[in-house]
Amino acid sequence: MNTQNTPVHIRLWHRDFWLMAMANLMLTVAVYVLIPVMPKWLLQTENLTLQETGMIMGAFGIGIILFGCFTSYLVQRFRRNMACIWAIMLMAAMLGWLYYLDLQKSQFFDLRILLLQRLALGAAFGVAQMILSSTLIIDTCESFQRTEANHSASWFSRFALSIGPLAGIIVDRMAGFDMVLLVSIGCTLVAIFFILLVHFPFRTPEETFKVVSLDRFFMPRGWPLILNLMVVTFVMGLLLSTIMSELFYGMVMVGFFVALLAQRFVFRDAELESEVITGLVLIGIAVLMMLTRHQAVVSFAAPMFIGFGLGIIGSRFLLFFIKLSRHCQRGTAQSTFFLAWEFGLALGIALGYGLLEQQIGPILQMSLCTTVAALLFYHFFTHNWYIRHKNR
Repeated sequence: MNTQNTPVHIRLWHRDFWLMAMANLMLTVAVYVLIPVMPKWLLQTENLTLQETGMIMGAFGIGIILFGCFTSYLVQRFRRNMACIWAIMLMAAMLGWLYYLDLQKSQFFDLRILLLQRLALGAAFGVAQMILSSTLIIDTCESFQRTEANHSASWFSRFALSIGPLAGIIVDRMAGFDMVLLVSIGCTLVAIFFILLVHFPFRTPEETFKVVSLDRFFMPRGWPLILNLMVVTFVMGLLLSTIMSELFYGMVMVGFFVALLAQRFVFRDAELESEVITGLVLIGIAVLMMLTRHQAVVSFAAPMFIGFGLGIIGSRFLLFFIKLSRHCQRGTAQSTFFLAWEFGLALGIALGYGLLEQQIGPILQMSLCTTVAALLFYHFFTHNWYIRHKNR
């Protein structure tokens, strides 16, 4: 039987690792807090159309991949923690620019300005997150703990997918969009503070390193995993384009907690394929419930199923990427997972606004069909392909 577990080392959870994990959480919350409220601002304050709003939200996903090929160069050329901090500072500057635009309430801004802001924010976030997850986090732990470190730290950014939008909706309702932006900027500053508290000794760069490289950026050989994960997060992005409920994100968070416990106790020695299959089945059931049922219990059960499914799928796919990587490709595997996750999410949000125009019926129908496609593709191709090609 193919099983695969990640051991628990209590010594991993020392001060420096906690600081890096919390920096990861704050950095991701700074981005996700805008997901439910920025489109409303674009539509109501800037008077943009749904198609223009979709373009702006989707530009973030394109921005994420723009400068990833320079990640290895930045880490080699400059101190790795300072390269991450400068990228986060650029994020804060882009958020500050958006805050300035929001203060100019009597003036409408050109679509190109908003596209540029969102593109630059995505580019800065992509570089910062790739350096943080592929280099800084694993540099705080022993070599035999690195798989567990990647696995554990990723849960912090996963929880941000519920914490960020939940906080955004609450703050927007209480104090407005400008306060949401200040919260986002505050999260970036806290992330910088956490990184500064950790000492990273100077590391001599390699004798020769390329300015443009796939190292710490992208692993093309993992294309079936990339495609399958993008389809899963695409479904989540579609759903995020329609839902503005605190209850939904709160129950997604509950689902994440249940998935975390289930992965440790229920799926500990289960067949390797069972986690992803279970997650996709539960997401499909949740979407079907939302499409065909209107009882109050659906408002609680459906988002919990979605959180549970997304949690165990994301966690397992990250381990797949790591096990697929060759020697010295751990950071590249981590960044590839991050790119697939974020691009699928951004694409789903963009199409939910721009193409499906927030129509709940068509969005749920497409979500259900896409989930079934992801399930069939994983069961009949991706899983067997991974078993044949894994290296660890």
